[in-house]
Amino acid sequence: MSDRILLQSSLQESIDEEIAARTAAHQQRVSRLKLATATLGAAGAPPPQMPLAILAHGDSWFDYPLDGNSLSLDSTDVVAHLSVMGQTHPAILNVSHYGDATTDEMGLTKQQRLIAALSDPNNWLSAARKPDAILFSGGGNDIVGEQFCIFLDYNLPGASGLNAARFAGKLAAVEASYRDLFAFRDRYAPNVPIFGHGYDFAIPDGRHPPCAGPWLKPSLDFAGWTLAAKGQAIVRDALQQFNTRLSALAADAANQFVLVPTQGTLPPKEWANELHPTSMGFADIAEKFLLALRARFPGRI
Repeated sequence: MSDRILLQSSLQESIDEEIAARTAAHQQRVSRLKLATATLGAAGAPPPQMPLAILAHGDSWFDYPLDGNSLSLDSTDVVAHLSVMGQTHPAILNVSHYGDATTDEMGLTKQQRLIAALSDPNNWLSAARKPDAILFSGGGNDIVGEQFCIFLDYNLPGASGLNAARFAGKLAAVEASYRDLFAFRDRYAPNVPIFGHGYDFAIPDGRHPPCAGPWLKPSLDFAGWTLAAKGQAIVRDALQQFNTRLSALAADAANQFVLVPTQGTLPPKEWANELHPTSMGFADIAEKFLLALRARFPGRI
């Protein structure tokens, strides 16, 4: 077996072990909540306010194992902050993994992982044995990184930056993953609303942690878009187009999809690198999710 195959196998085992540990911790909390409810009920006392039970599936905005650009013992991502927000902290089962594109998130292996999570009654608090909501973060890794140059025109007279046709094709592929998510939800968790987000306006300045990136500036430089203002305008255009796609999906009530408004949230100082906020920035994004969940579930969070 080659070193590459061994490395991939080891990485997959590590991911599986991490998610298994998260699931065990989540189930322990659910078990404690159920026991407390049963104990109070037997004593004739009113039951406690049960938190929202949520399934989170996404990329590094939901699974960021760093603090800014440094190693951290604690996650600083949206889910980490949201899990300690609200008057009643939500019980979130997080099966996200950094680096995933939507085609990874909705690929066969991870759909099977989602089915396993949804079908295990030990994960959920309601009598319906399903989550109250699903949180989803996806689309960024489909575009950024090595492949970002594919969607750029060379800086020649008349070029605007993004190649409209090629980028539209990629957005169509990302939209297909979201539509598959909705179909998956309809089959395995009917009527559970999905909350997603558009990414805020990333700054393509080449900043990155030692372990990954940069994801934007190298492709912009390669295609000749070396002026910082122009590079940022191209990235902003791409993110606005992505957000417009998600807005159209949210406008269709049949999708039961809530687009959390995150664009324009982060000031420059709350970007740790080209793609990821600082811990404070992630907290600001989590606050947007909190407000969206409160609007959908008043008095529950």
